[in-house]
Amino acid sequence: MKHLLKDNVALNTPKQAIKGFNHVFIGNSTCDKNYIASAGQYGAGNVFPLYLYPETSSQQTIEQTTARKPNLKQEIVNQIADKLGLTFTNEKETTVGTFSPIDILDYIYAVLHSPTYREKYKEFLKIDFPRVPYPKDKNTFWELVKLGGEIRQIHLLESPVVENFITQYSIDGDNIVGKIKYQDGKVYINESQYFANVPEVSWNFYIGGYQPAQKWLKDRKGRKLEFDDILHYQKIIVALSETDRLMKEIDKIEFE
Repeated sequence: MKHLLKDNVALNTPKQAIKGFNHVFIGNSTCDKNYIASAGQYGAGNVFPLYLYPETSSQQTIEQTTARKPNLKQEIVNQIADKLGLTFTNEKETTVGTFSPIDILDYIYAVLHSPTYREKYKEFLKIDFPRVPYPKDKNTFWELVKLGGEIRQIHLLESPVVENFITQYSIDGDNIVGKIKYQDGKVYINESQYFANVPEVSWNFYIGGYQPAQKWLKDRKGRKLEFDDILHYQKIIVALSETDRLMKEIDKIEFE
């Protein structure tokens, strides 16, 4: 995880997911290896940084480089470049006809969020790391890159979309998290206060072995939600709702 102490992102996924595969997430900082699921039946995650940074020391020589390198097998990158007729660049460029590590990551992220893929390979995904098909053509590749990139930015809460709240929190009170329940589109944090207009899909949505909309509140039981906490939770609800929508869009694309 030392490679995540600098500008970077990392894919997080386990070697096996016995209880169904939804075990994929993204990160841009160090994390607990179990942050998508506990070990055992669910499968703890492994962290795969997109870039590797060189070791630095006071004895650094002229031959040593300070540039980060893609954490990708060059042979596979070359095969993708040849098949798509694109030129690979170590960093993202606006030059037409090029693709970069973040594009490969976004393609992978889209594929792993395909409900059809998860169902088709559910038995295999119980016993080994997910395997991603090579892009079948340029257009399909860029379609999936776009959708995967949208999900990635939403999961990192970097997308402006998460600022478009679909919920309301308007009841005065002490904001202390007590008994939590979901009823009629409302997420109650105590007997009187609630977030209104929470889609059921967001409340029940799983990422790995957890339901983020529920776990986030349970982790704060007995605590007072500050203003920033209330805003953050509403971003989570948008992110989960948008993830569900984008997964449906991905499933419209035939990528195998």
